[in-house]
Amino acid sequence: MPSIHLTTFIAAPIERVFDLSRHIGLHKVSQQHNNEEAIAGVTSGLIKQGEWVTWKAKHLFKTRTMTVKITAMQSPAYFEDVMEKGDFVAYTHKHHFKEVQNGTIMIDELAFETPYGAAGKMLNRFYLKNYLHQLLQQRNTVIKEYAESTKWQALLT
Repeated sequence: MPSIHLTTFIAAPIERVFDLSRHIGLHKVSQQHNNEEAIAGVTSGLIKQGEWVTWKAKHLFKTRTMTVKITAMQSPAYFEDVMEKGDFVAYTHKHHFKEVQNGTIMIDELAFETPYGAAGKMLNRFYLKNYLHQLLQQRNTVIKEYAESTKWQALLT
């Protein structure tokens, strides 16, 4: 199963980074270039353990939907979302947060599997893994931007 590991340092308290990472509205901002929107389940604010959201966005020349559920959460150190419905055979995103002296280290672990047998494996290797890595980097850049400025206050206060 292909996987992505991404580490991001954010000069902000762990609680703020944790909450921004699970904020539906901020996720929409980070993926606005794909016209991503929450269309069912939790569609605004902070998503919690046991809750789910269905996202709709344009990826790879097609409008797609994916429903993910928060299957585990240990505030403010960890949460996990798992695809319940969508184009992947499997999709699990683990979010880890570690407090350090001058901020927070955020670690994303994403594991996914596509259908289509050998063709899917080639798609993963030559395109999809890099595409998903870029989406995660874009998301983390926006989280960092909000957490390190005063922008977070509009979402979390």
